[in-house]
Amino acid sequence: MKKKVYFKTFGCRTNLYDSQVMMSAMQDYDVTEIESEADVVVINSCTVTNGADSHVRSYLSHVEKSSGAKVFLTGCGAHTKGEKLLSQGRVQGVFGQSEKMKIDSMLSKDKPFYEPGDLNHIDEAVVDDFVGMSRAFIKIQEGCNFRCSYCIIPFVRGDARSMDEGRILEQIRRLALNGFGEFILTGTNVGSYGQKTNSSLAQLMKKISQIRGVRRIRLGSVEPIQITDEFKEILNEPWLERHLHIALQHTSEQMLKHMNRRNVYKQDRELFEFLASKGFAIGTDFITGHPGESQQLWNEAMRNVKDLPLTHLHAFTYSKRDGTPSAIMKPEVNGKVAKDRLHELESVVKAKNLEFRKAFSSELEVLIENEKDGLYIGYDQHFNKISVESDEDLVGNWLSIKDYKIKEEFNYARV
Repeated sequence: MKKKVYFKTFGCRTNLYDSQVMMSAMQDYDVTEIESEADVVVINSCTVTNGADSHVRSYLSHVEKSSGAKVFLTGCGAHTKGEKLLSQGRVQGVFGQSEKMKIDSMLSKDKPFYEPGDLNHIDEAVVDDFVGMSRAFIKIQEGCNFRCSYCIIPFVRGDARSMDEGRILEQIRRLALNGFGEFILTGTNVGSYGQKTNSSLAQLMKKISQIRGVRRIRLGSVEPIQITDEFKEILNEPWLERHLHIALQHTSEQMLKHMNRRNVYKQDRELFEFLASKGFAIGTDFITGHPGESQQLWNEAMRNVKDLPLTHLHAFTYSKRDGTPSAIMKPEVNGKVAKDRLHELESVVKAKNLEFRKAFSSELEVLIENEKDGLYIGYDQHFNKISVESDEDLVGNWLSIKDYKIKEEFNYARV
């Protein structure tokens, strides 16, 4: 009887994809979605913030107290915290992302090990299923050439490199044949796809859209400078999700310079207003409390945020990452101040999202992802959550919903 492996995935969609690659590659073990059944637990970790590291340590403590399972660590945290956790005897082994296709041999090692792998690795895996999911995550690139002053990710994921186009398309063909209709393109810096392969994100998306069964294409986070004229040509395509997540990180010109960002607020605002005029919901990333963020600069940032047609937000308080330029910048911002600024920002964007949903009067095109507490949960074309009450099992179904109620946190419908 094969031993059972439970995967605990933290962080971004790229990690979700990497976990699925490992599940698909296993031959000597069985996957379980029930943690208590596991003989082995693989933690696919995130290290983008101190909070992410803390979540991993907390989960590790939970496993240590509640289970006799062997624990292995992979993901970005393998490069930053792996050796320490291994030396403390808290994990059986640590391996980098490039080693995930060797998952059987990694899990079968008798002695503790640390194998960080190769940061120039390019995935060759083809995944044809996503366990327990209605949507499929497709990793199209790895790494990042940007060097934002606060970010550790290029040091744990390497420089930008694109996956082979043929493998990406073959993977989507297989997944479409298996019933998947929504595809989320993910990576460390998605918009950099095709830089050294004479291609581009827009070209790839056009080819994906021509595969039978592809109904909707979503994107991970892209940079403002990556919304090129070529990309703008696909904005009216029916298969493109009507939501774009465009990373700003800040809206103060001086703070953007501190962060070594490539975007400029004036141009960002023009881009966002253009996309909003096309009917797009727009999300962004934002960091509060980065060193140098004075009250004056914060006030400037909030004035600018209020002028932007934002609907979604992925925001954090600044988290010092050793080895990055920001880690030695002064003056530092008090943690409570940073958190208060985060809440102020979240409140503004939450109100903007509600306004957006109230102003939209057409049908919602919804893919139901799961069921929770008797309600079916899905996301519409604007990446807004909707809870649906129904007597039928709707998981995995596409719905066109005209009659729905707009609540403060999400939309609601009875079908």
